[in-house]
Amino acid sequence: MTVPSETSGMSAQTACGKDARSPRHTFLRTETGSAAVLLAAAVAALVWANVAAGSYGTLWGTELSVRIGSGGVSLTLREWLNSGLMTLFFFVVGLEARREFDMGELRERRRVTLPLLAGLSGMVVPVVIYLAVNAGHASVHGWGAAMSTDTAFALGMLAVFGARLPGSLRVFILTVAVVDDFLALAIIAVAYSGTISVPALLTAVGLFAVVLLVRRALGMRFPSLYAVLGVALWVALLKSGVDPVVTGLAMGLLTYARPADRRDLEHASRLFRRFREQPTAELERTVRRGIASSLSPNDRLQRMLHPWTSYVIVPLFALANAGITLSTGQLARAFASPVTLGILFGYVLGKPLGVVGATWLTTRLSGGRVRPPVGWGSIAAGGSLAGVGFTVSLLIATLAFDGDRLAQAKVGILAAVVCSFLLTWLVTLVIGALPARARSRALLGTSRPIVDLSDPVDVDRDHVRGPLEAPVTLVEYGDFECPYCGLAEPVVRELLADFGDVRYVWRHLPLTDVHPGAQLAAEAAEAAGHQGRYWDMHGELMGHQGDVSPKDLLRYAEAIGLDTDRFRADLRSGAGAAQVAEDVESADLSGVSGTPTFFVNGRRHHGTYDITALSTAVRAARERAVIKDPGRRT
Repeated sequence: MTVPSETSGMSAQTACGKDARSPRHTFLRTETGSAAVLLAAAVAALVWANVAAGSYGTLWGTELSVRIGSGGVSLTLREWLNSGLMTLFFFVVGLEARREFDMGELRERRRVTLPLLAGLSGMVVPVVIYLAVNAGHASVHGWGAAMSTDTAFALGMLAVFGARLPGSLRVFILTVAVVDDFLALAIIAVAYSGTISVPALLTAVGLFAVVLLVRRALGMRFPSLYAVLGVALWVALLKSGVDPVVTGLAMGLLTYARPADRRDLEHASRLFRRFREQPTAELERTVRRGIASSLSPNDRLQRMLHPWTSYVIVPLFALANAGITLSTGQLARAFASPVTLGILFGYVLGKPLGVVGATWLTTRLSGGRVRPPVGWGSIAAGGSLAGVGFTVSLLIATLAFDGDRLAQAKVGILAAVVCSFLLTWLVTLVIGALPARARSRALLGTSRPIVDLSDPVDVDRDHVRGPLEAPVTLVEYGDFECPYCGLAEPVVRELLADFGDVRYVWRHLPLTDVHPGAQLAAEAAEAAGHQGRYWDMHGELMGHQGDVSPKDLLRYAEAIGLDTDRFRADLRSGAGAAQVAEDVESADLSGVSGTPTFFVNGRRHHGTYDITALSTAVRAARERAVIKDPGRRT
């Protein structure tokens, strides 16, 4: 069922593909911009604190109270940011970690072990360095300020270096950062909280138990109920004397993620058709609920909250906490202070040593069974990126210190951000100077990537275009009536023309709820395949999308020279229906719910499907194939 690769001079970027951003791409794009906004807010805080120190301290020290009856909460603006709005930031971090755990790299549970150990080591080593530098000083109790990676800054800096480092490094860093955040928040609760109120703490524990019971009984169908319970849990922790930001991370980790199910999408389509026939207010509400329920709560909440936390909440946190008055004398005293040096050395030296050391040791002790998802060069870059401690570090510093020591801690934290960026730049510069094959190995490593495609390509069954033994296989699940598949077709043709070592496989996924002729068109392509002309019929169907009536199909059969009597008989008997059904079943098993959906060497392609995005994915897959089989010719 193989035909030599077709070439075409057609060149296009899929218009819809430019906007069809995946959640992961949107997350990274947001982190790129948010890192710049966060940096601008930190600079603004420094300028403000040095130009008008009085107004800076007065504003963030303003008290704001919220009261209901005889009860209420009274905090300064800085405390509302640090303990209130930052809860939403940690909630989003928890959402992204849960998404990776349910649908991403970490769904293979054995892949959790390595970043978990790296995260633990990446906290212990900096703390040991801080304690060594501050031994014998009263500042020793501030060790918590030297241990936690800033998720927003680290992912933002990774996006800055994105062209030099593999995308899979992001999951490793994210997991390390979540381990950091979770343990740091636990340490805040235990070591840096005030006097503990046992009744309030027991109330918080009881409320969290209620959240777990509601989640088990009702799922995630009532987000407003979880919001109310989350606020009550936050207040109970605040009253107990425990910093309540841990509420956000815990609630985020409880919010499951799942791909959109094709049956749920078909149900939403039926609801919309009913609304089209009878546009009433009641049906409008039903349609909105049906569409919302087809997406996981994790996806909906990430899209709603992530821009707010990245562009508003975290920059406001930096604006409220990064302001310190600077002078030559103050800087000289700071860099002679064990507080500043302990934090700086803890992050810039301790984090890379902890992350890389734990990764190397785990790989060696496991005999290579547990290995990093990327190469050692990427792990070194990830270790240096983990040395960015800002948000949680500032949070702990404000709890552990005041006066001059707090200012010295802030100097160390800000200096660590700059030094970690420079160290990462140096690591990527060294990697970039390596020969091409050594560079690929240093970046990508030799670990086995996750395969998302449930049914591997079978050249005796699948329709294959291109060389059978190609190192890269591009699989598309498509629908002959889908306009987006039509827009992607010239992109695929250009890709095959540009790369001589790619084989392309089309699998059917007729979306019959929105494309009533797609099933018959797929069977027509299979009927043409029975006469050895599958790809000719494929080209006709792609060139005449929307025209898939039986008369149209017979006209295409005549145009490509088929035996029309046999073709008509095969259509009537449904001779191709079994293969179409097999393709649909494999799509369901692979979590495919829409078209076009692409897989590159078995790994699902997230993001746009223009020529640039697909070419990048193909090159990365080819590099991995060459690393796995050095004798393979490229």
